[in-house]
Amino acid sequence: MSGRIHSLESFGTVDGPGVRFVVFVQGCPMRCAYCHNPDTWSMVGGTEMEASEIIEQYERNKGFYKGGGITVTGGEPLMQVDFLIELFTLAKEKGIHTCIDTSGIAFKPDNKAFVEKLDKLMPLTDLVMLDIKHIDPEKHKELTSQPNDGILAFAAYLDEKGIDMWIRHVVVPGITDDDKYLFELGYFIGQFSNLKALDVLPYHTMGTVKYEKLGMEYKLKDVPAMDKKKVIEKKQVILDGIKKRRAEKEEKDPS
Repeated sequence: MSGRIHSLESFGTVDGPGVRFVVFVQGCPMRCAYCHNPDTWSMVGGTEMEASEIIEQYERNKGFYKGGGITVTGGEPLMQVDFLIELFTLAKEKGIHTCIDTSGIAFKPDNKAFVEKLDKLMPLTDLVMLDIKHIDPEKHKELTSQPNDGILAFAAYLDEKGIDMWIRHVVVPGITDDDKYLFELGYFIGQFSNLKALDVLPYHTMGTVKYEKLGMEYKLKDVPAMDKKKVIEKKQVILDGIKKRRAEKEEKDPS
């Protein structure tokens, strides 16, 4: 089976544990104001590649990937769930660690057919890196043009399935840096036993050049890059929310 692929990166170091072979898929329904890959939005672009071709490319340099594996990002990987199932089936036959970097936007709990496919994909998946853009429903819509109810439900689904989950959150000055919402984000994810890591990332302005080249308006052109020192403080607010939720769980069920 073929998938629509935007690009491949042979030496990814920020896309999961170890050095990764990173597959950027084409197509995403999110319209995040700070997205630095707007050229991946279209569902009809990219290059068609067979899952076996990607595994072959990984195998050529597998010596580099000790402690790493394959990460599929995008775009939105779960928009091509059938392709992911085939790719990860082949990967697990080779003993390759598999990771999905996703916004979770494709998850709809009432879509039985889609959930059944996810049920097939999850046993083949070692790690999901879930990007939660904003915990507040209305502010999430303002930032991404999409609701976040399915995304939050996807986090619960991953916990139910026992799939290791890393949460990613980009801190944007004046947009996602409010301590109230950061604490709420921490409180929400603090309920999950599968939470293995929290990546709090500073917003940067490097994507503006790509928008100019594509002739697209960059909505956050007047927003400065996030101070990396402040990101440490903002991460602590999220951690405080996690601690509070876990303390409440422990008090309720000390066993």
